[in-house]
Amino acid sequence: MPTWVGATAKQIARGVRRGDVSATQVVADHLDHIGQTDADLAAFRMVRGGEALAEAEKVDEQEDLAHLPLAGVPIAVKENTAVAGLPTWNGSAGARTAVAEADHEVVRRLRGAGAVILGVTRMSELGLWGVTDDQTAVTRNPWDQARTAGGSSGGAAAAVAAGLVPIAHANDGLGSIRIPAACCGLVGLKPGRGAAPCQLGADDWFGLAEHGVLTSTVADAVIGFSVLAGRRAEKLMPPDRLRVGTSLRSPIRGVQPDGPNRDAVAAAGRLLATAGHDIMAADPVYSSALGLTGLATWLAAGAADLHDAGLDRRSLQPRSRRHVALGQWALRHGYVREADRTAWRDRSIQFFTDHSIDVLLTPALAATPPEAAAWSRRSWRSNLLSNIRYAPYAAPWNIAGLPAIVVPVGRRPDGLPVAVQLVGPPGSELLLLGVAGQFEMIAPWSRHAPGFPRSCPQSPAST
Repeated sequence: MPTWVGATAKQIARGVRRGDVSATQVVADHLDHIGQTDADLAAFRMVRGGEALAEAEKVDEQEDLAHLPLAGVPIAVKENTAVAGLPTWNGSAGARTAVAEADHEVVRRLRGAGAVILGVTRMSELGLWGVTDDQTAVTRNPWDQARTAGGSSGGAAAAVAAGLVPIAHANDGLGSIRIPAACCGLVGLKPGRGAAPCQLGADDWFGLAEHGVLTSTVADAVIGFSVLAGRRAEKLMPPDRLRVGTSLRSPIRGVQPDGPNRDAVAAAGRLLATAGHDIMAADPVYSSALGLTGLATWLAAGAADLHDAGLDRRSLQPRSRRHVALGQWALRHGYVREADRTAWRDRSIQFFTDHSIDVLLTPALAATPPEAAAWSRRSWRSNLLSNIRYAPYAAPWNIAGLPAIVVPVGRRPDGLPVAVQLVGPPGSELLLLGVAGQFEMIAPWSRHAPGFPRSCPQSPAST
């Protein structure tokens, strides 16, 4: 019997609205696929089987589905975002907080759009790390299970890349949407500051964090962003001729992109030129002060979230205990300053004006994703060095509060996907999605990792 596993969110919602399939059937198909597949990947922390089916039935009972852009679409929520009736795990049992009495606002918006919450996906403890694991499991990349799916939204990325859900909620404080998107060959948009309600932890990681989605298509990313931002989904039009600046310069001194990531930027530049855009070199100036600002803010964010949640530092993993202790020290000594973050934001916005560019193109990663391993048992220093060596390009744009998107552009020689990052000035989310749509049209990517979804006949939506 055909299944809707592997269909896009847009296809599923259209099928449910037309009556081609029930939300209940779609959800049941995906729950079966999760049961057959997730033991190998550890994408989900908890699956809401019976509850999800009951919620799908409520979607089916509605008389008018025309106003639901995600009608019957199975979705996963990152485990640091409140889902009513579930604990908020925050990446480990040691960081878990009480059962939530109400949904977070972004979860409420997803449900209001017709989405059905299948469960919550795994993340690194307190969202601090670019790999996803804890004492109970290591989340693995569907493209190569010996490699990480990234972090902190590693479970969300693994779930979409394996077809466990067509779309997954995630959030991004220093790259936690874009890094997993690059690792797993997905589209990952970090909206600009204030585009969607955040309300994470103590103070949204000092304003650096934003909610978004991970998807396998640009069209699904548009729908997901629109729902989270509380706006009507717009039909994307190819952007007018743009001036695109390209840069390989790394924000971290001594860390340079490897050959496949350099080649990805060159290939992306050629694709954009084919689409009619003007391509030119434009290097941001990443000062040592920016690196210190980012490091201090990252350290302090963990300490602030721990204090806000009333957690005991002794319950955390060794790497996180060390991180929080350093964050408390940074806060006490005044190294976390709003003025520093504002200065970088102002300089970043001015960068687009000074270079007369509309979009900046950079690598998404600097190296192949690290091994999938028990990083939670390794030292803080080991985790720090691994993170900055493979994923230095995302963090500056959180500090600046600018929108940024990761888009797949091919594969590395080892078979893993390779991606690029596009950054734009404030309010350019739809422009970035439009450019991503041109990538998808000119050079389509594999929507799922090879071999996924497993044992699933072709979806009716794709026939």
